[in-house]
Amino acid sequence: MTWFLLGILSALFLGCYDVSKKLSLTDNRVITVLTLSVCISSLLLLPMLVLSRTNTEMMQQTIFFVPKIDLRTHLYILLKSVIVLSSWVFAYMAMKHLPLTIVTPINATRPMWTLVGALIIFGEQLNAWQWAGVVVCLLSFYAFSLVGKKEGVSFVHNRWIWALIAGTLLGASSGLYDKYLMHKFDHNAVQVFYTFYQAALMLVVWIVDSLRHHKTINQSVSSVNWHWSIALISVFLVASDFVYLLALTYPDSLISVLSAVRRSGVVVSFLFGILVLHDKNPRLKTLCLIGVMIGILLLFIGS
Repeated sequence: MTWFLLGILSALFLGCYDVSKKLSLTDNRVITVLTLSVCISSLLLLPMLVLSRTNTEMMQQTIFFVPKIDLRTHLYILLKSVIVLSSWVFAYMAMKHLPLTIVTPINATRPMWTLVGALIIFGEQLNAWQWAGVVVCLLSFYAFSLVGKKEGVSFVHNRWIWALIAGTLLGASSGLYDKYLMHKFDHNAVQVFYTFYQAALMLVVWIVDSLRHHKTINQSVSSVNWHWSIALISVFLVASDFVYLLALTYPDSLISVLSAVRRSGVVVSFLFGILVLHDKNPRLKTLCLIGVMIGILLLFIGS
């Protein structure tokens, strides 16, 4: 069950990643934070690629070796970059404008959507436990909508809620695509190159956005309110993705279980929202979160 323990470690890193995002977005634009974070992530992964090319024999003896890949593989990885970036743009917008204690639990329902996707795409069959998990997650989602209404957040008319849902669904599709990629390609190559592609794409978006607002690049850079949490986004994300993709390489790993375990990192960000950010309605939200976690547990038992 090494892959399961790696999933737990990935969850802890993911919870810290969500906290770092919320802090970074407080007084910065989404495009700014996203661009800086993916560029820093690329810098963190660059040594793996450089050493794999300059000290190949040494790196082949480690878990950090990045093999050479062909053009076809690059195209597959580029598609992953586009899917993940699309998910992040929606998720970051929701994170900026909604309470952390609403965003992260709803995002934690992603395993349910991954499971439904696995049912449709991979032909996986749901048993009674898994169906029960899906129902509990949906009921918890509805409960969160009632709590959100008490805070003036309509799950029907609030555009940031719809952005959150879009980000969650795109994230679930990324999880399914990860399982496909890990059975065909090296996990280090996927992580390193998809991060590089993300940085390149976001730099283009940042430049275009700056020109649209009649700013020079220097003006755009000087307008950044730097927080160390921006760098921590990259650190926690790289660490979380590395152990998660490594877990998927194990032949007996289950994408539905790993996706569920990884979402348990919501507890970290949820507690931060309650204890540090003092989000409203902590008791009601805690009950809703417990519902989400029970749903995830049922999915795990069924798997």
